[in-house]
Amino acid sequence: MLSLPESRTEPGPAPDDRGGATTARPGGAAVIRVLSYNIRSMRDDRAALARVIRACAPDLVLIQEAPRFFRWRKAAEKLARASGLVHVTGGATAAGPMILSSLRAQVERTEDVLLPRTPGLHRRGFATAVVRIGGVRLGVLSCHLSLADRERYAQAGLLLERLAALDVPYAVAGGDLNDRPDGRSFRRLAGALTDAWAVRPWGGEFTSTPGDPHQRIDAIFTTAGVEVLGCGVPHGLPGVGEDDLRAATDHLPVLAALRVPATG
Repeated sequence: MLSLPESRTEPGPAPDDRGGATTARPGGAAVIRVLSYNIRSMRDDRAALARVIRACAPDLVLIQEAPRFFRWRKAAEKLARASGLVHVTGGATAAGPMILSSLRAQVERTEDVLLPRTPGLHRRGFATAVVRIGGVRLGVLSCHLSLADRERYAQAGLLLERLAALDVPYAVAGGDLNDRPDGRSFRRLAGALTDAWAVRPWGGEFTSTPGDPHQRIDAIFTTAGVEVLGCGVPHGLPGVGEDDLRAATDHLPVLAALRVPATG
């Protein structure tokens, strides 16, 4: 049975993948669970979606295709409550990307960013935040890049600029890239950041589609200094049912456990 390290403040030795208990040390590094998930505007089985998110026990959830139209805030809050989380930022204000968090995260600031729009193409944006978890200060970005190659490549560059503008020692970005690892936009991000799956694969690789997983177009990236303990689609994680993964939305989620150093 698969497991990832528990979310916790870490006193010393590296946690193993059995998630054994540790004693908190103020100001210590933190193991943080980050989930990236395209939820297709919650048009599928909402109960299954909430069950998957809750079973992954994330500290941070990077959502794509959050509800953007009629009563979108109410829908976002309902998903957050059903998942045992709170809404941090994003949704319609970021053209789809959104961030949820557990109560462990203290939100320092947020910003939703709308990207330049190519006529005839869907508007894109970033949901961003800076949060504190224990002694860690972490930048967070959720993205959903364009279907068009040229625009997508430009957006990958804007993502790197936006992460740098958060002005924090450590950051994590994740989302639906609409690009595979051999694509130039994916490679642009992987050349500047750490592709968490490539460093420490865990669970499943392919995120599209749930009924026929054959490509990895969703990913989690970290800045230098963040240690990846495991990353992948949570097949076999206790509480994550294969029926729920297929029913929840048209993407599979990506779950990562990250050890983030304390911020001095």
